[in-house]
Amino acid sequence: MNILIFEYHNFGIEDVKETLTKNGHKYKAIESALIKERKSTEFDSIFEKAYEEGINGRPYDCVFTFNYSPVISVNCNKVNLPYIAWVYDSPHVALYSYTLINPCNHVFIFDKMQYLELKNAGIDTVYYEPLAVNIDRMKRMLDSKNDKNAQIAEQLKKTQSCDISFVGAMYNEKHNLFKRLEGISDYTRGYLESIMKAQRKVYGYYFLQEMLTPQIIADMQKACPLEPSPDGVETIQYLYADYFMARQMASDERIETLKLLGEKLGSQYKINLYTHNATPALEKINNIGAIDYYDTMPYIFRNSRINLNITMRSIKSGIPLRGMDICAAGGFLLSNYQEDMYDIFVPGEDVVLYESQDDLLAKCRYYLTNESERQQIAANGYGKVAEKCSYDVRLEEMFAEVFNQ
Repeated sequence: MNILIFEYHNFGIEDVKETLTKNGHKYKAIESALIKERKSTEFDSIFEKAYEEGINGRPYDCVFTFNYSPVISVNCNKVNLPYIAWVYDSPHVALYSYTLINPCNHVFIFDKMQYLELKNAGIDTVYYEPLAVNIDRMKRMLDSKNDKNAQIAEQLKKTQSCDISFVGAMYNEKHNLFKRLEGISDYTRGYLESIMKAQRKVYGYYFLQEMLTPQIIADMQKACPLEPSPDGVETIQYLYADYFMARQMASDERIETLKLLGEKLGSQYKINLYTHNATPALEKINNIGAIDYYDTMPYIFRNSRINLNITMRSIKSGIPLRGMDICAAGGFLLSNYQEDMYDIFVPGEDVVLYESQDDLLAKCRYYLTNESERQQIAANGYGKVAEKCSYDVRLEEMFAEVFNQ
């Protein structure tokens, strides 16, 4: 097929291109920040030009993007061109655009709970599709005898090997979204802190939105007013819960979790954090800084005895890309409970899930002292993603759905 790709700073897009080429497809990729817009005459012109050109005089069979773009959907709908959008971000407010029902759309969502929310509302253009990994790239980087790859692997093994690691944002910037609510009343602040604390103790059920009463919303609106998009059906509750509160919860949860591990295990084990954020509160954690997704991250996952996944709560049930990448690198995954894990893995055999911070601490201690069991689980996890979660498998599934193959 001929495929038109639009991209803008998307993780995994190079893996998609490699897989398409390997399987005999041709593509043209255009990078533009305008794909984030709801409407754009400038983008309309870019799309029209690319659509008319095709590839070597042949028309396109479909358009592909990571995440859903209303402005792309509108253009695809004009020319009756299938639009494949694979959503890996959460929250992703564009999913609540009226354009989601355009018949050209085939929107694949990695979070089953969000998919079901939209599907049960009568949206027939959405599908459930977990995320993927480029097994071929991982093998080239981690298992190749190529001199350059072997040299990089050995150097990072010496410098970055650790007992426990976490790779991800800490969301503790001074001006994060939740801090824009500084003008709320003491009652509202106490209420929000209480429901966030309660939500953090519960996995598998997300109740923040339904707990935001009209009185609470009115006070939040005074401090930091929000308006839904004029072409969307997202609620104010969704915006505050998933963009303001979920990020604050992720910050609190990640800092408290790493602080606990540092205090209880830091004197005995090496614990590394890879993030772009400063973390002065984590005195017993080695903050290495940000790392490159393609060039370095797989080596970190391979050389960490335990790789943590602490999921942002706006991801209701899905497996974050981090979790897939850890297993694809042959790393041992210790994650909070996410329901969609059961679609791919057998917990306790392929990955390990924790239910509380105390449970996390106990499981870290156990697997750091049971090496052969830990290595077997990591090997099993790799086997599952290699079999079920490669880009070859996922793209074939999506194409089959779109083109009724």
